[in-house]
Formats: sequence, structure tokens, C-alpha cells
Amino acid sequence: MRKTLALIASAVALPLMCSTALAAEVNPFTDVPRDHWAYDAIEQLAADGILEGYGDGTYRGDRAITRYEMAQMTARAMSKAVDGTDKALLDKLAAEFAAELKSLGVRVAELEKHADQVKWEGMLRWRHQSQWQSNGGSSQKRNASYLTLRLTPSMEINDKWSAHARLDFHTNTVNDTEVTSATWATTGREVIPTSGLKRAWVQYDDKHLHVLGGKIPYLSIIDQGMILDSEMPALQVTAGNKLKVTATVGRTRRFDAINDRAQVYAGDPTATAGDYLGLEIYNDRQEKFTYGFAYHRWKNRAKVFEECGASAINIYEFGAGYRFDKNFSIDAAYAWTPSPSMENEPGEVPEQVSSKTKRAFNIQLNYKKANPEDAGSYGIFAAYRQMGHYAVIAPTYDIVPHGMRGLEIGVEYVPIRNILGALRFFTGKEMPDETGAGEMQESAKGFLGEVRCYF
Repeated sequence: MRKTLALIASAVALPLMCSTALAAEVNPFTDVPRDHWAYDAIEQLAADGILEGYGDGTYRGDRAITRYEMAQMTARAMSKAVDGTDKALLDKLAAEFAAELKSLGVRVAELEKHADQVKWEGMLRWRHQSQWQSNGGSSQKRNASYLTLRLTPSMEINDKWSAHARLDFHTNTVNDTEVTSATWATTGREVIPTSGLKRAWVQYDDKHLHVLGGKIPYLSIIDQGMILDSEMPALQVTAGNKLKVTATVGRTRRFDAINDRAQVYAGDPTATAGDYLGLEIYNDRQEKFTYGFAYHRWKNRAKVFEECGASAINIYEFGAGYRFDKNFSIDAAYAWTPSPSMENEPGEVPEQVSSKTKRAFNIQLNYKKANPEDAGSYGIFAAYRQMGHYAVIAPTYDIVPHGMRGLEIGVEYVPIRNILGALRFFTGKEMPDETGAGEMQESAKGFLGEVRCYF
């Protein structure tokens, strides 16, 4: 126990040891006697989660605890809302170190604030996914197995502004190589994204106003990513309280019906960027019944006209959700686009676009939810999805890409805190994007299994 306390002390006292001005006011090297009751009190608060070490939850070092450090730990614990036995322990510690708290309290708070200006979180994930498609006697299968290290630093600029980033590093576990370019069906592989800096943005947060600028993450809100889940250089503004409005203006190459996903992942220069405009109006997501309306527009006149004879793709949608109780909920969304009417193929006569390819919908039933912080928690879902080619931009469903329709089921489970396992299975059809002769639905299946370790 004493060693653990020393570790806690080293975590919270490191910045203070660098301040000679503070050392002149209070002697930070006066040890608390080893048999002092405060050790047991601090140990109990640490066990109850009131005290923390470094940002990653660990404690480092091995040395005695001083009154100076005890006072700082007490001040940190006092900043949290506690009650019962923990509150009584804190009151007793505050009385014991009243002199140190009085002389150091303001400075301790200021040092704590700056010590937390940069926070690192992340995830280590192993994933295997497969996709099967068959038409008559022919079939095609694509596999991908890879390891991902994801780092997500966040940096405090001031009280309302912060900076954020995401770095992904992928390793192909089949041939033990770093992924520097995406692979696709020609090599029998499913898409594996390339490594590097994926996101970097600044963020403004006020009570009813939020602004993001840079290469931002964007998950379409009213449909939990049915239309779009990607990053893009953009400016996004969210305003409102019970009724919110999110407006996003940017550019992205992710329109999977026009730019092949593998092209974008591989950095293929033939993948063309388009102007994106998104407007979503929705109620508070914490309500029992949620709803929203949205408009999405992707425009690159030359590319879209070449692909399907239109100047832009305009998508309209409605989404809703309902929580029956703490375990059961249902989500639904429906999207449609009035264009295009014809699809162009090089060297062929343009053919009429199928009506299904201009419609998208999702109905998903959820039971419970896995929480990485809660060992033993789990979640199960079943969904029927139709991802019309031109009615979605970059859907979030890894094994149900654009052009697919069918049933997806999945389960997530947390066997140990911060370790989550997930399985998903899809069975359905790949829809044709045209109505011409010879166009038919193909049988399609998908599987995904992964293990995520959060830190």
C-alpha cells in the first residue's frame, strides 16, 4: 500500500518539483510520517476512483510522500463531487493540511490545469473482414486482416478552444507489412486504409454553439452515419439547445458510387474531390424520441456529369429513433435523391438508373450497449439496410457498402475492462445500378470480427 501511495504522489507532484518559487513558500520535502492516518485515507480515495495518477490511469515512481504532495492530492480530490465516506475522509484531510491548502490551493489548481492541456487516448485493434459475392456459377471473395494502432491526442488552447488529431497506423497481418497503399479485388484483398495523419482540427465549444475547422470527422447525425462517415477538410457549425442545426461546408473524395473507396484510401490521383454541403436539423439526442431532417449535396460538375449526366447529387433524408427502456431502442432513416436519371458507361449507350439505387434506408433494433469501461457489458443489434448507390455518400457500415441491401446482425462484448470484442454478419444482395438487359441482383455476404483495446 505504501508503495502505491508513493506512486500516486510522484504522478501528481512532478510539475511542482520544477517550481522553486513555490518551494520557497512551503517546504515540499517535509515527509509525512509513515504511520500517519493520511496514507490510509489517500489509499481509500484512490481505490474508490476519486484520485487519479497520470492521464492514462497509471502511477509511477517509488519515493516518500510529503505534506506538499498530500495537500495537492487532497486539492485534486476536493474538485470532484463526492459524498458518504469519501466526503468524510476528504474533510478530515482538508483539516489536516489546511495550511498547505491555503498557501498552495490557487497555484495547485493552475498547475493541474496546465498539466492536463495535452491528453492522449487511443486504441489497438485487430480486424478480419470478408466479403463474398456470387452471380450464377461465378463468385468472388475478398479478405482483409490487419492491425491498427490509433492515437487521438487532444490539446487545450484556452477555456473554449481546443485542438484535436487522429493518427492511424495499419499493419497487414497476412504478409506482415505496413500498409502504404490500399489493396482491392485485383489482389483478392478487401480495402485496408493507408497509415498516416487522418484528422487534425480546432474546435470551439460554448453552451449552445460548437465550431470545428480543419480536417474534421463527420458522422451524419440523424442516421448515425448511414449517409456519411468520413473525415474531410471542412468548416462545421452546430447551434441550438433542444433543437439543433449542424451546417457543414467542405470538400471530400468520398462518394463511393463515383470514386471507388480503394482509390481514395490509396491516394489515387484519379479520385476526384467534390464540394460537400450538409445541413441537419434535429432534436436533442438524449430525448426518448429523436428525429431529424437533413440535406446533403456533393458537387463536381465534370466528374458527376461524366458518371451519370447530372451536375450534382442532392440527397434528402429523415431519421428517427425511440428508446423503449434502458435496454431496447430502435433507429430508422430514409434517404432519397431525385437524380441521376441515366448512367453513362464508356463506349455504351446510357441506361436508365434503377429506382432502388436512388433510395436508401436503415431500420435497426438495439438491445443494450457494450461499454468498454464496464466489464461484462454487451450489446446486440439486428438491422435491415438498403444502401442505394447514389442515395448514400460513404456509409459507416463496414460490411454493407453502397449498392448493397440485406440483413446485418452483430454483437459486442467486454470481457475485461477496456477490451471489446465484436462480430458482425451480413447476408443480402448487391443491387444493380441500371435497369438494362442483363442487370440483376447478386447474392452477397459479409463478415467482420475484431478485438479493440482502449487506452
